[in-house]
Amino acid sequence: MAEGDEQRPGPEPAKSPVIPRTERVLPGVWRLRLPCPWPGVPHVNAWALRRGDGVVLFDTGIGGPGGRGQLEHALRYAGYSLADVQLVVATHAHADHFGAAGTVVDASGCDLWMHPAWTHIRTMVEDPDQAWERRIEVARQSGVPSKALARYEERREEPPVIDRIIEPAEELVPGIEIETDIGTWEVHETPGHAPSHVVLHQPERKLMISGDHLLGRVSLFFDFGHTSDPVAEFGESLDRVAGLETDLCLAGHGRPFRDVPAKIEANRTLAAEQLARVRQSLDSGPKPAFETVPDLLGDFYSPATAGWGLQLALAYLNHLELVGEAGSELDGDQKLWSPA
Repeated sequence: MAEGDEQRPGPEPAKSPVIPRTERVLPGVWRLRLPCPWPGVPHVNAWALRRGDGVVLFDTGIGGPGGRGQLEHALRYAGYSLADVQLVVATHAHADHFGAAGTVVDASGCDLWMHPAWTHIRTMVEDPDQAWERRIEVARQSGVPSKALARYEERREEPPVIDRIIEPAEELVPGIEIETDIGTWEVHETPGHAPSHVVLHQPERKLMISGDHLLGRVSLFFDFGHTSDPVAEFGESLDRVAGLETDLCLAGHGRPFRDVPAKIEANRTLAAEQLARVRQSLDSGPKPAFETVPDLLGDFYSPATAGWGLQLALAYLNHLELVGEAGSELDGDQKLWSPA
C-alpha cells in the first residue's frame, strides 16, 4: 500500500502485528507473509522464487526493529536463509516493500534491482526532519485541523522502517529480465501507486508479481507529490497490464488471485467513482482538500483513514485541475479548491 510515503497523518502503529507465515503457492514459489505495523495493513507479501540453490526475493517487508527477524523466520520455513538470497527485486520504493533491502544485501552480498524513479524516498531516510516538515506543511495547507496535526507531530520520533538507502545495482526498466527456476520474468512499468512501481510478468506460465498495482481486495492509493498526475498514470498502467495474459497474480498484499481482467476493471470503476465524489464535493463551495475526504471515503471515513483519504483527495483534485475541471487558490495558509 504506501507505508512510509508522504503525509499519512492519523493511524497509530498497531500494538500486536501478525506472525510471519510461509506458504508454498507453486513448486519453487513461496509467499512470505510478513507483519506490518499499520492498522488496516497488517501484512505485506514478499515472494521467494527458487533459482538454483538459492532464491530471488521479490520485495522484502519492512526494516527497522524486528524486520530482519520476521523475514528470516519466513525464509526458514521455505528452507532458506538470508545468505541464500541471490537477488532482491523491489516492485516499488515503499517501506513495506523494500524497507529491509539494505539488510538483505548486507547479509547475502546480493544486488538490489529497482526502478530508477525511487529517489524521492531518499529524503525520508537521510533527512527525516525535512520530510516531516513537508508533510506537516502540506497537511496544514490542505486544512487538516490543528489537533490532528499535533497528534501527527508526536509520531516524529517513531523508528524508521527503512534500514538504509541502497542504490540499485540494476534499474528495472522494460527489457531487463530476471531469471528464476520457473522461468524468465519481464519488467513492465506501472506508475501511479508509486512513481517507481513495476510489475513482473512470466509469459509462459502466465504469472504476474503485481506489487501494489493490483490487489485481490481492490484498494487505491496514489503516492502524491512526486509526479505530475499519478491518477492518469495509474489508468495508463492498468491499460498496460491489461495486455499481459495472466492466469495467476501474486500480489503485494493478500492472497494470490485469478481473473485479472475483472480486477483491472474493478480498479477502473473505483477510481472513476472516487473521482466523481471529489468532483461533486466541490459543488458545495470552495474548500481545502481535507474537507473533501469525508465525501470521498463515505462510510470508510474515520480518523484512522483520514490521512490515506487526504492523499487520494489531493491526487484527484490535482488531476481535475490538470484536465480543466477544478481550480485552486491560496486563502491565507490554506489552498482552496472549487469547480473550474
